[in-house]
Amino acid sequence: MTDLPESSPPVPVRPVPSDASHVDAGQPLIVFDGVCVFCSGFVRMVLKLDRKARFRFTAAQSPLGEALFRRYGLPTDDYETNLALVGGVPFTRLDSFVAVMSALGWPWRAARLLLLLPRPLRDWLYDRVAKNRYALFGRKDSCDIPPAELRGRFIG
Repeated sequence: MTDLPESSPPVPVRPVPSDASHVDAGQPLIVFDGVCVFCSGFVRMVLKLDRKARFRFTAAQSPLGEALFRRYGLPTDDYETNLALVGGVPFTRLDSFVAVMSALGWPWRAARLLLLLPRPLRDWLYDRVAKNRYALFGRKDSCDIPPAELRGRFIG
């Protein structure tokens, strides 16, 4: 094992929660497929639009992400949906997108118009993209490491 040079600043180590009990229900959280290019793009979009820095993020592949998927009855071997916790309420599929956009305020709140579509149609549309997301948008070998100034918004 190689020692770090003495001039290297210490890196703070935050404990990584491995269960869902550490989640603050008052702060919105998005659990996303960390290797999906499309899903990571959604996270980057929310980071840009969330000027009040309300949302936090965790990859579904992280211990916390898996615990949250289990808590809400979602499979942990295939991450075909984002899970958004907004106001302590879990949202999946297209409803998660609508909940996140609504929380960002105007004009993004207009995404609520998607709720006019009947649920079976919303779910069918979402499922078509989710099942083909790697073929359509690509897949990474590992989750991105967020820049230093955004790391505090990522858990796990």
